[in-house]
Amino acid sequence: MGDAGTLVWLFVVLVLLIFVVIVLVRSVRIVPQARAGVVERLGKYQRTLNPGLTVLIPFVDRLLPLLDLREQVVSFPPQPVITEDNLVVSIDTVVYFQVTDPRAATYEIANYIQAVEQLTTTTLRNVVGGLNLEEALTSRDQINGQLRGVLDEATGRWGIRVSRVELKAIDPPLSIQDSMEKQMRAERDRRAAILTAEGTKQSAILTAEGERQSSILKAEGDAKAAILRADGESQAIQKVFGAIHKGNPTQKLLAYQYLQTLPKIASGSSNKLWIIPSEVGEALKGIGNVLGNTTADTDDAADVVTDP
Repeated sequence: MGDAGTLVWLFVVLVLLIFVVIVLVRSVRIVPQARAGVVERLGKYQRTLNPGLTVLIPFVDRLLPLLDLREQVVSFPPQPVITEDNLVVSIDTVVYFQVTDPRAATYEIANYIQAVEQLTTTTLRNVVGGLNLEEALTSRDQINGQLRGVLDEATGRWGIRVSRVELKAIDPPLSIQDSMEKQMRAERDRRAAILTAEGTKQSAILTAEGERQSSILKAEGDAKAAILRADGESQAIQKVFGAIHKGNPTQKLLAYQYLQTLPKIASGSSNKLWIIPSEVGEALKGIGNVLGNTTADTDDAADVVTDP
């Protein structure tokens, strides 16, 4: 009987130890960082546990599953949306949200992720339904802002703050995509043709401007050269004229020089007509008289010599 009693007592002690361990395990809880726990006492909300060590009353307090307080990213599957011009587009959305009130997120909504998804889909259809396809493709920032405003207002009472809403992709029907690609290709070809024409125009303008500048510079060079030649000839004439006046030539000498210059004047192929000044005629007449007198004197001298 003694051995049986001992075994009974050992069994009771073992059961008590197991019970104590279970009580301690259920009483002492550790909440990790960026987590929060909701405690219910006898089925009623009692408090929210912050990160750290806490003690619960066994079999009286119950700790609900911990909530993640970090910002979460949820990507929803593509949703078909009808635009204002009756085209069905497929839109992928990404929502960034964060739990700010664990109590409201636990008791105000059964499944806040599903609620955010459904609310996003409904709001997206309302927003995009008032836009045509082109506006929907080019107004992502506007759509994101409207979605964020509606979601943040609706999810505030759920203890959730929506920080960002992004549209990952807006996929129109394949036929519309082909038409858009053709339109974009035609637009690129048009822009390329315009740029080519602009380049040709600019090239022609620059070429004409260069030729004009070259002509102007050439004309200016010719004018300056002509001016310099005229100045040189003028200076030469002045020097010759000064030398002639300094030598004080007679009319006979000038007429003789002119006679020597006449062949040079008449040698040009374009010189069909040339004029002899009257002074030259007078000078030639004087030369003739001189030559005549000289001949007469010579004859007289010959007569004197031959006379016996």
